[in-house]
This record gives sequence, C-alpha cells and structure tokens, in this order.
Amino acid sequence: MIGRLGQSPVGGATLGRATAIALAGCWILLVAAPPESVRSADHVAELQQHAALTGTAPWGHWGTDAARYAAWKTHSNRLIPIYTFGMTLESWRRAGSPYRSAERIEALYGRVPEKTLNPKAAYFDQTQVWDLQRTAVAAGKKYIILFVFDGMDWETTRAAAVVHSGRVYQQGWGSGLAILDYRGAPSDRAFFVCSPYCKGASVDVNSQHVRKLVGPFGGYDARQGGAYPWSRPASPAYLIAQGEPRHAFTDSASSATALTSGRKTFNGAINVDPQGKELEPIGRWLQRTRGFRVGVVTSVPISHATPAAAYANNVSRGDYQDLTRDLLGRPSVAHQRPLPGVDVLLGAGWGEVKKRDGGQGANFVPGNRYITDADRQAIDRRKGGAYVVVERTGGAAGPGRLAVAAHTAAQHDARLFGLFGVRGGHLPFRTADGAFDPVPDIGPAESYSEADRTENPTLAHLADAALTVLGRDERPFWLMIEAGDVDWANHRDNIDNSIGAVLSGDEAFRHVVQWIESHDRWDETAVIVTADHGHLFFLTDPRALCRP
Repeated sequence: MIGRLGQSPVGGATLGRATAIALAGCWILLVAAPPESVRSADHVAELQQHAALTGTAPWGHWGTDAARYAAWKTHSNRLIPIYTFGMTLESWRRAGSPYRSAERIEALYGRVPEKTLNPKAAYFDQTQVWDLQRTAVAAGKKYIILFVFDGMDWETTRAAAVVHSGRVYQQGWGSGLAILDYRGAPSDRAFFVCSPYCKGASVDVNSQHVRKLVGPFGGYDARQGGAYPWSRPASPAYLIAQGEPRHAFTDSASSATALTSGRKTFNGAINVDPQGKELEPIGRWLQRTRGFRVGVVTSVPISHATPAAAYANNVSRGDYQDLTRDLLGRPSVAHQRPLPGVDVLLGAGWGEVKKRDGGQGANFVPGNRYITDADRQAIDRRKGGAYVVVERTGGAAGPGRLAVAAHTAAQHDARLFGLFGVRGGHLPFRTADGAFDPVPDIGPAESYSEADRTENPTLAHLADAALTVLGRDERPFWLMIEAGDVDWANHRDNIDNSIGAVLSGDEAFRHVVQWIESHDRWDETAVIVTADHGHLFFLTDPRALCRP
C-alpha cells in the first residue's frame, strides 16, 4: 500500500498503529494487523486509521472532493446551531432574522454583502448570542454559562451523537447527546451565520494599531451554502470562500468576539472592532456593572482565541502572554492600567516553552508561551497574589490536586488559576471510545504516557472546579467553558478525535447540569451551548459509524 503522508526529516515515522518508511521518494506503509481490542471495540479508530492510510473513505470526507478523505483542514462558513437551557429564543423569533432586513444586515457588516439579503431567512446571526446573554440577565438570571464547542458544526455533532447512541438521523436536530436530549429545564434551539466582518487585517501588536483590513469580506448566501445546518450546500466551494459570491469564513478570534462582544470584526481580532477600537465583552461588563464573578475554562491553551475573548482585548490573537495578563489582571500592552481580572482561569499550555515568538511583539518574555514566570509568581496567593495556583505536577493526580485547590480558593474567598496539558499545549485528546489513544490523521498520531493521563484533569474536572469557586455563595457569575479540542481534531481531519472531543464537552455539560440541579438553581440559570464556527466534514454514510 503506497500513499502520500507528507515529509519526515528522517527515514521513517511511526503513525500510531502503522509505520511509514521513505524509499526512493515514496512513502511505503507497513501496516500491522491492529490489536484485537481495536478491531472489536474501537470501530471509529479503525475507520479513521484506514481513511488516513488510504486517503479515502466511503462514509465521509473533509472538503469538497468526495474522492479524498482529507482535502480541507480549516474552517467554513456553515450555519451553526445554538441550544439554550433555562431560557428560550422567543426574543429572537419575535424580532425575526436580521438577514431579512437590508438595514439590519448593514448594521452587522457595514454594508449589504452580495446575495446576503434573504426575505425567507430562518437563521439568525452569531452576534445575537451576546444580546441573548444580556437578555438573560435582564430577565433575572444570576448564573450565565456559555459553552463553546470550538469548531463543532451540525455534521460534527451528528457524528458524535450517532456513535454515542447508535441511532442514525439524516437531518433535523437529532438525539444521542446530553446537549441534544436534556429537557430538565426550558430549552430551545436555532442556528446562525458566523461569517466575520472580513478575512483579516494588517496590525501592529506593539502599538495595538490596525493598519489595513484584508478581504474578502463577510456575508452569507443561503442559496449556495444552505438554508439550514443540515442542508446539502449547492456549492460546497462557496462555504470555503472559493466560489461566488466570495464571502469570508471566520476564525475563532472574530467569532468569539461576536459571541462575547456582539460585533463582527476581522479574523485575528480579540474584542476590538474593525478599526481597532476596544470592545467590552459581556463577562467584563457584568463584572463592572453587576458585580458578577467571571470564570474561563478551556481544554486548550489558556489564552487561545476563545478563552481570551471571554475577557481580554488585543488586535492580535497571537499575543498570548499579553492576553493572559488581561485575563489575570496584570498590566498588558492593551491595558497598562490592568483590568480587574477573572476569578477563575483553568486550561492548558503547561510546559510550552518558546525562546522567540515574533507574533507576541517586543514585550515577549522567553519561557512559557502563554504565561511568564513573573506573572505566574505575581498572581500566586502564597506570594501575596489573589490566586490559588495549581499546575500539572509529576507523580500527582491532576483531578485531585485541582479539586483541593478549588476548595482552598472557595474557603479563603480567593481566585483560582490552573495550568495543565501535554506536549502541544492541550489536554490529552479523548477518542470516540472514551480512551486517550489517537490514531493517525494528516500526520503521526499523538501518544500519551501514563503520567500524561493521570497528571491532567478532564474538561469536566475543570468545570467542576470552576463551579466550586464561582458558586460558593449566592453571588452571580458568568462562566465560559470551551471544548477547544473539537476544533483541533477537525483541523487534523480526525473523526475519532473529533467525536471524542464532542463527548468530552458533552460530559462537562452533564456535570454543569448536575451542579445546577443539585443546587436547585435552574430558575436563576441560563446555559447557552453553541460553537464559534464549523469545518467542512461530510458524513455521507452515518451508519458506518455504528459499531458492527
């Protein structure tokens, strides 16, 4: 079996359960029979492994070419579902879709993009999620929890639901996950456009100045992209800005800004508008005006785009150390007079060391890419700071250390900061079978030691710890929980990791629901579950995901 797997600096590479060697410029795959446990109990891993090694799969593909399994490795302009619990979307329905009104579209994009006006539009806009959170507070909700499954569109959700439940559906909302099936509180669902203001911008991270916007600009043509999340697009190429009209698809920074600040902006921007003017995200506004505590939880680096947009400001999503400074109430390039900081920040990035990082500007400090040693020391409660600090520690169980730190912070009315992860800056990738044993995708599979697995918590553990601190009394709070590894898996065209990441986020959702129910707080709580954007995976035969 011969296939193209990219290049290796050495003569061969281990690809999970296969080995590749380079001979005469070709990759030759030496594939051993998978262990019995994989053949019998890890059906999705088998599908992913076979697709990665052969380059094709009869049951699905990434990109516009059905003959190639992995032909697109980034985002798309697909419509994104939203699920609400503890509140409905009646306010949206009464107002109608903004895409039915040229005036409302112009307010979103600064113009009326070509073929974006649609008098029959049933979809809403991503910026309305910001207003939905304000509506919840106005209605008396004290606890606002925003779940962001980064990169999880309808197709990704369906794949996970089919694997988890064994039930197949072809369109509609489906079932098989807690986020789809939970009915213990008033619930609702809809979908929205996530297109940005424009593709990007030329910026100066040191001066926080926007030099020039870069097209294409945003918009949404339902005739090309589909009127519903489950619609078969008339032109898949349109969804990735390769068709006509050419509308930009979002990145996680501009989409997270839309979710938290209610404005469309350029890709790469963290809570600044297209001209670079600072925007105040919902969590910070609630902290300033209503005395809310604020928490941020993620399975990927603590200052990646989505968690950063929960609180920080910056013209560049890549200025990680400054974004962390904003999150933790330290002086930053955007705020020499520091922000108050969040009450809880939990995520990954542990062990990620850089000597140089040009994207972070002149004030980058060699060392951990996401938080400097000086900032970490300054926030530590043991040294006069405001945070109980907990990190991955050799030989110590991560969930236990995290739980102890959370209880300590709650007992002493302190804040909580936690830093965990494996090489690459994320928590270990969960796979569809619930294990942590990825198989190949567009490159070698990740592998984890026993220490990697035991010294790190899961996203559900992080959510539990955040709720222990934020919910220790009757004070209101705003909490973002990001299942960021969905996006990482989809960038790698890995359906096994993608499903595992969705299930990891779904488990965290169940833990949150259990906390709300155990404290009898549904009357005071609004939970919003959504994604920031989608990818371009097509599940053409969902039955193939069901275990034989």
